[in-house]
Amino acid sequence: MTSKVAVIAGAGSGLSASLARLLAGEGFHVILAARNIEKLSDLQAQTGAQALATDVSDPASVGRLFEVADKAGPLSLVVFNASGRARGPVAELDPEAVRQALLVGAYGGFLVGQQAARRLLATGSGSIFFTGATASVKGFAGSAGFAMPKFGLRGLAQSMARELAPKNIHVVHFIIDGAIASAVAGDPSEPSDRRLSPDAIAQAYLGIHRQHRSAWTWELELWPWVENF
Repeated sequence: MTSKVAVIAGAGSGLSASLARLLAGEGFHVILAARNIEKLSDLQAQTGAQALATDVSDPASVGRLFEVADKAGPLSLVVFNASGRARGPVAELDPEAVRQALLVGAYGGFLVGQQAARRLLATGSGSIFFTGATASVKGFAGSAGFAMPKFGLRGLAQSMARELAPKNIHVVHFIIDGAIASAVAGDPSEPSDRRLSPDAIAQAYLGIHRQHRSAWTWELELWPWVENF
């Protein structure tokens, strides 16, 4: 049993992998949740993390995820990294694709956040983090199917932060304003820090988790130095 259990929902390469490596190195028991866990085998070998096939848009699947976490020890940190997106002109968007984006990106955040809140309220401490994007605060042309779930996720995080902070549960929304380096093939001639380093983002997440509650953050925006904000 461990006193520090971290759940990463929507795990994959990039930020989730950096978080898993960092948290495992800091003594957390890491549980990775993804639809396809075969892609996580190397990360499991590196970190000793558990992996569970999970559909974040399905209440029963999310419930099973947290039952597994219960067996590992008291929950400390939950990170929701899952994202749904449907891009294209609004007149041409596939309604089913948009529905799925909302189910994964917003409803999934609610399901994961609810299960996390129930457990953290019982223990009286812990953090729930939601990973957003530029689209969380700014809807661009052609991005209606992405902005809707991201706006919804931010609203969820804000409501939960106001409700749960007095109960010693730290809820934070992160705006990742730019491309993450490992997710985008860049021009080799460009400076290596033109894109967000997933390791640097992970360090920011851990720092926020460890904040003293007299100076808590509810939202943090991270962007590379080249970003036009």
